[in-house]
Amino acid sequence: MSKEEENSFVRLIWDFRGPDGLKTAEHHAIHLREFFEKEKIADLKVDCSTISDMHYIAFAEVPMEKMIAFRDALKPNRGEYVE
Repeated sequence: MSKEEENSFVRLIWDFRGPDGLKTAEHHAIHLREFFEKEKIADLKVDCSTISDMHYIAFAEVPMEKMIAFRDALKPNRGEYVE
């Protein structure tokens, strides 16, 4: 793994749709924060965002070198590189 890859992050994303999607995304973000606290991992960005009026996401930005472990444990819908 190159130095650039070591310092890069991946955004793990969970999609929620429908009229209750925002509340569900906010609630999911709470559980993500609890997971990282339990694992004693601090300083990760965990939040939720509105994509459209019926599409919301919860996300966690994790280091590239730990992405596979987090992906397997948390089962996100998708991921993307953080620029």
